This record gives sequence, C-alpha cells and structure tokens, in this order.
Amino acid sequence: MTKKEELILDIQNLLNSYDDVNSTNISPDILKFMDEDTLINIIDSLLLQKENNKKTDALWLETFKKYS
Repeated sequence: MTKKEELILDIQNLLNSYDDVNSTNISPDILKFMDEDTLINIIDSLLLQKENNKKTDALWLETFKKYS
C-alpha cells in the first residue's frame, strides 16, 4: 500500500467515525489529483473539526448543569 493510499484510508476512517456516517468510500482515482500534503491537510482539518465538535458539545452540556 502506498503512502497516498494509507492517507486516503485514514480519511475514510475519520469520516466513518462520525455518528451519522458509516459507509464513506473514497475513490482511488482521487489519488491522481491530490498530493500527500493535501491529503495530510484534509486529515488535519477533519481532526480539528472533531476536536471543535467535542468542545462545542461539552459547552452545550454545561448549560444543563445545576449550580447550587
């Protein structure tokens, strides 16, 4: 497996880790159009988005806390 193929698989796995998504498949043809740096940037962006979603969810849940 090439480095690009591994990166594409990582992107698929990240996308499939969202609650409402379970069958993302990325066409291998995309390898022709993206370099490794672009794929790594996509992974970074997805990880950042997941982190931001966790923070937003935590803040939202805090609004339901009862304070004495």
